[in-house]
Amino acid sequence: MPYVDGLTAAEGRGLAVLAAPEAASRPRLARAVPVFTATLFAGAFLLFLVEPMIARMVLPLLGGSPSVWNTCVVFFQAMLLAGYAWAHGTMRLGVRRQSMVQAALVAAPLVALPFGIRQLSAPPSDGSPVAWLLLVLLLSVGLPFFVLSTSAAVMQKWFSTTDHPAAKDPYFLYAASNLGSLLALLAYPVLVEPYLTLQQQARAWTIGYVAYVVLALACAAIVWRQPARARDERVREAALGAALTGTRPALTWTIRARWVALACVPSSLMLGLTTYLSTDIAAIPLLWIVPLSLYLLTFVIAFGGWSVRATAAADRLLPLALVPMAMIMVGRVSAPLPLAMALNVAAFVAAALVCHGNLSASRPSTEHLTEFYLWIAVGGMLGGLFNSLVAPVAFTTIVEYPIALVAACLLRTRIGRETLWIDRPMIAGGVVAAVATLSLGAVLWANQALPTGRLFMVALSVPAVLAFTVARRPVAFALAFAMILTAGTFFNAGLGATEYAERTFFGVYRVHTDEAGGYRYLLHGTTLHGMQRLDPARRQEALSYYHSTGPVGDAFASLPAAAGHRVGVIGLGAGVLARYARPGQHWTFFEIDPSVERIARNPRFFTYLGDCGPRCDVSLGDARLSLARVTDGEFDLIVLDAFSSDAIPMHLMTAEALALYRLKLSPDGALLFHVSNRHLVLAPIVARLAGAAGLVAVNRFDRNEPPVPGKIGSHWIVMTRERAGLGPLAANAAWVALEPHAGTPLWTDDFTNILSVLRPSQANAR
Repeated sequence: MPYVDGLTAAEGRGLAVLAAPEAASRPRLARAVPVFTATLFAGAFLLFLVEPMIARMVLPLLGGSPSVWNTCVVFFQAMLLAGYAWAHGTMRLGVRRQSMVQAALVAAPLVALPFGIRQLSAPPSDGSPVAWLLLVLLLSVGLPFFVLSTSAAVMQKWFSTTDHPAAKDPYFLYAASNLGSLLALLAYPVLVEPYLTLQQQARAWTIGYVAYVVLALACAAIVWRQPARARDERVREAALGAALTGTRPALTWTIRARWVALACVPSSLMLGLTTYLSTDIAAIPLLWIVPLSLYLLTFVIAFGGWSVRATAAADRLLPLALVPMAMIMVGRVSAPLPLAMALNVAAFVAAALVCHGNLSASRPSTEHLTEFYLWIAVGGMLGGLFNSLVAPVAFTTIVEYPIALVAACLLRTRIGRETLWIDRPMIAGGVVAAVATLSLGAVLWANQALPTGRLFMVALSVPAVLAFTVARRPVAFALAFAMILTAGTFFNAGLGATEYAERTFFGVYRVHTDEAGGYRYLLHGTTLHGMQRLDPARRQEALSYYHSTGPVGDAFASLPAAAGHRVGVIGLGAGVLARYARPGQHWTFFEIDPSVERIARNPRFFTYLGDCGPRCDVSLGDARLSLARVTDGEFDLIVLDAFSSDAIPMHLMTAEALALYRLKLSPDGALLFHVSNRHLVLAPIVARLAGAAGLVAVNRFDRNEPPVPGKIGSHWIVMTRERAGLGPLAANAAWVALEPHAGTPLWTDDFTNILSVLRPSQANAR
């Protein structure tokens, strides 16, 4: 009999005989389910709201480094694990005493709310800020976050001790908890961030926490009305278990390990899909919300009333989505963007639902409820740590995503000797076929006897057909799917224009070479960060967004500030702007990622920085923090070129940031903003900033019509204190005044709204 809470008919009759006298003496708790459901929903809702709030609060203090968000994620996961550990450990006190302790714990954060940044010292100016940030997070939101982390396990355990008919299997409440998380995730960017400052958000969150305290105390009151069961719960569960389920297998480490794996794989998949979509398919702002929302939704389904049917359907759907998705991923099959995204999302939902459905099916009796959730938390944390901290260091591409997909295939069913024995002939045949295909393909490739496209089809067709053949056999299908990925990766290694690839915490960088066109490109995910001609005689031409016939060429030819002695540039890319450095000038590039500097300085790839020589240097670190350490009035011109990707550093586009830029400019200095973006309309925000600061602003939107070879359309904005600071640019008809739009909010460190600047249609994207 599987280790689940379901009972046979005989066991059910026995349980009724033993439990009926006590149950009959108690009134039905009609309100128990609504109260407990509301409590779990509220706790999860508040938990998911506080995460983006506190991360936004620390952003101006430490800058936009991924280490800041990764440290926040590690803190959240550690506190969540600590919450589940507390729930599991304190249940040894017995439910009545534990509920009293829990009630005091729930009320404790009220003395420290509303939360805000609490720090004992300033952020470290050198060295790692991780320890400082962890302490700040602990002091600021540690206690309320910890309390909310205990909610799911504690409330379900409490409910299991009531007289309600559903108390024998309280896991349906976990669906309510994940629904609260899902709605909070969707509500923050749509309903909270656009309308409330961070201080207002903290106050509103405090009101919500007070409501949660009231609900939690109501749950405790329900528990306190069950004195006999609360006092004798552990004895009664043990007695009933021994009498009715003597053949039930004990909770083993194998079962615990499977719980961890079933929780770890979907967690890794969710993060891997987010990275893959934004890196290799489409870098769209807020794209991360889709995988995370679907991840939570699979929890809701798996622990709701549709688990068995939904898991079975997902198990059938998974092979149908994975094979064509793998062909697109590694086989260089051209597919429309909606189809590629749909296949990836469908495969993820199916894989996550299979794992979470199996997790729900293997849930234990209520005696082990808190331990069950503890191991789920361990698995989720391991998946998050693997993707957030290990993968960027260990891999140069998004390898963790296909690894998690293969693991999900293996978890479709328990792996044991019987399964392996049944699948062994297919596995052996698949291995032989794959090796033969790869060997034949390698020979044909070496002798150039097969075109590239057909070579890929030969390499991928055998494992693809094999995968569909063994789709009902989890182990064999997982190996066949892995063969597709391996075959594609094998040939991709030598058949691409990718000259160099490197992965950091900021994403994946690729240097692509177009021999036919005569260009070399630097890509960050799918966003172009500069290009250069391969012809040595023409390598000093400024290309892409920085073309001499575009807005940048105008600015450096006309702005008086561009002739000044010192120029600061936020954002390095391939270093194309260094082409405009004049004799006697000194340029400082502010770049957050050391890998970008290494690529830009490598003469194998780009030569702009090398040709500039000692006139150009690079300051590594968050630009806003680095610029704050520069002498006031240091620069005659500051160029801001950090807003072209999907994840813009919003802390560089606030009123406080603009005040810092003005402070570092000379009296006649100028600011040059690059606001080209495929997904965001940033000009209204910059116009509002300029208007609030009393600056003169003009802009040019260059559509590159008719097309000029090596040039990409771009949008640039110039700001000066006085109109005279524009010089000849003021008379250039291509440059028009930029006036603030009515109703455009002023972005500050306390308020930003990314949804307000999303393009209404991708038809306008370049």
